[in-house]
Amino acid sequence: MDGVSGPSTQSQQPYDKSRVLDVKPLRTLVPMFPNPPQAPPFVSSSPFGPFPAGFTPFYPFSMGPPGSGGQQDGSAFASPANAVPLRSFHMGAHFSNGDTGSSMDAFGDGGVNTASGGKKRKSSRVPKTAEQKKADRKARAAAAAAAGETRKPNLAHIVGLPQPQREDGNRELVIYILMKFDGVRRRLNQLEDSKEASTGLIKRADLKSGNILLTTGFRTNSKKRLGGPPGVDIGDIFFFRMEMCVVGLHAPSMAGIDYMVVKNDSESEPLAVSIVSSGGYDDDAEDADVLVYTGQGGGNYNNRGTEASDQKLERGNLALERSARRGNQIRVIRGIRDMNNPALKIYVYDGLYTIQDSWIDKSKSGANLFKYRMVRLPGQPPAFGTWQSILKWKESVSSRPGLILPDITSGAESLPVALVNDLDNEKGPPYFNYLRSVKYTKSLNLSEPTYGCSCHNSCAAGDHNCTCTRKNGGDFPYTTNGVLVGRKPLVYECGPSCPCLPTCKNRVSQSSLKVRLEVFKTRDRGWGLRTWDAIRSGVFICEFAGEVLDKAKYDSEESSDISDYVFDTSRVYDKFKWNYDPPLVGEDDAGDSNEEYDIPTPLVISAKESGNISRFMNHSCSPNIFWQPTMYEQDGESLIHIAFFAMRHIAPMSELTYDYGISQSNNRRKRCLCGSAKCKGYFG
Repeated sequence: MDGVSGPSTQSQQPYDKSRVLDVKPLRTLVPMFPNPPQAPPFVSSSPFGPFPAGFTPFYPFSMGPPGSGGQQDGSAFASPANAVPLRSFHMGAHFSNGDTGSSMDAFGDGGVNTASGGKKRKSSRVPKTAEQKKADRKARAAAAAAAGETRKPNLAHIVGLPQPQREDGNRELVIYILMKFDGVRRRLNQLEDSKEASTGLIKRADLKSGNILLTTGFRTNSKKRLGGPPGVDIGDIFFFRMEMCVVGLHAPSMAGIDYMVVKNDSESEPLAVSIVSSGGYDDDAEDADVLVYTGQGGGNYNNRGTEASDQKLERGNLALERSARRGNQIRVIRGIRDMNNPALKIYVYDGLYTIQDSWIDKSKSGANLFKYRMVRLPGQPPAFGTWQSILKWKESVSSRPGLILPDITSGAESLPVALVNDLDNEKGPPYFNYLRSVKYTKSLNLSEPTYGCSCHNSCAAGDHNCTCTRKNGGDFPYTTNGVLVGRKPLVYECGPSCPCLPTCKNRVSQSSLKVRLEVFKTRDRGWGLRTWDAIRSGVFICEFAGEVLDKAKYDSEESSDISDYVFDTSRVYDKFKWNYDPPLVGEDDAGDSNEEYDIPTPLVISAKESGNISRFMNHSCSPNIFWQPTMYEQDGESLIHIAFFAMRHIAPMSELTYDYGISQSNNRRKRCLCGSAKCKGYFG
């Protein structure tokens, strides 16, 4: 492959590396705070303020509205003059991640500091209801956001992580922190989607969420190290660069090279810790095991029309050169275009590499660029190579090894679901009728008929005239890109009686498949379901389709066979925390994040004879999918559906699993083979 095997073959004079490689390493990376005569002296202040007059906080707590010097546009972020990046002093000039519908304004969603020095007087006013208090909090947050104010979060009910855990992570802690990050991000998205909180600022809730977690101590692997960070697995995916910061995979939120200074005899030198190859430079990133990485700096990258200039052997570039000499392991994160949304990127941790060679090449504009040929260490599980294989399967499903059927749904779903067995000669599961939704054989009178909304376009977040929004407690349950904000006792969606458009964002669980899946043969648990696509936390997967059974009749059966392919809401399910913590976004913890389900009557659904792909999802005591009851009007009656959502980010070729729960009948319990560290040994 061009550019992989060695230096460029362009006609030019041989470049003498000794002229630039004999550079003394950086002895100190102490940030410098200039004090010009017209500026106030450097002060020590809380990141949340208040700040002295004329004082500008440093990045990332200095993000202001467009034109303030704190940001440029949705894809580029420029810190204020002389600003010092958080935990990094080698920040690159481009920011290569984005989530349409997030925010780049100041920390948090805001809130007005109403504290006063006077004594409180007794009031004879009637106490406000919980709903009125919630509306007041939203109004204050919207007013503060419009005024550009920030509010320090009330962390009285949030317990920080002990210092040893922050320094050294583990798998459970990494998952916990990533779920904490995304819970806050989804809530900030929900607030910013609201009409009440519309400020006209560029939305980057991922940056604000990362700043909140870093400031409040919800992080791990904060101490830099060479090699892989504990708890972060090869193949893990990240939709935002700030996610990599909070788990210690890659500390800079913008720069592509992360490094640390180590002592070597009598002097210190920088060594590269990790790099992000995100397409901002002319990298050769097609090979699964070899990456030709371009150094940072210079004025010719990204084709932004800047004047061409040579890259300098300093900071990150110098660290890579020193690592080439020392041969230390370097973490590589590859940025890949989202298969479902080419405007976005997904970052995959591709494992450990070493630098095999380095040279100086010429860019198209004539500037000198540093090139580093990085080779992946053998014996690591596949990561980037998996993505390459899936791209080939999507182009031609017949190229999938072990393919039995290209589409087990026979066209019932909008996306085909392949049936695959690359283990043995079994040709597929027993026959079943394919249903896309739950089938009620008789009216169960689950609830009284309800009236739909009166919206004539799409229901909008923050529109309190929308009946369906009011049913959900005044908050729109989904973000504008269809992600569930939080688990609720019951999610009310728009139904057939609602005049809003079929594309309304409040009909998420009624849509067909949005991610490519396959049914595959497992080694010891029969057939399973896994994904070809990267799935974001909170994304709808499918609903549990099947035939609703009579609860009393089902309970009278003692055989364990009748419980095969059955979903029973009356089972005991492990409790878990998925929603955001209100204090982290400056809200009062008033029970708004209730995650206890509220189903009017137990619901039993059997997919043994008729069902959809959800019937193939296996049980796990550490699942990556959870179920959420939803309700919408159908055929003149409001009926309950069981929708499945991603509990956390799910990498391609990961099996989709959920908690089957524990029934009260011992005869229906089965041995669990999930292999989880938290395995209870049985389920059902």
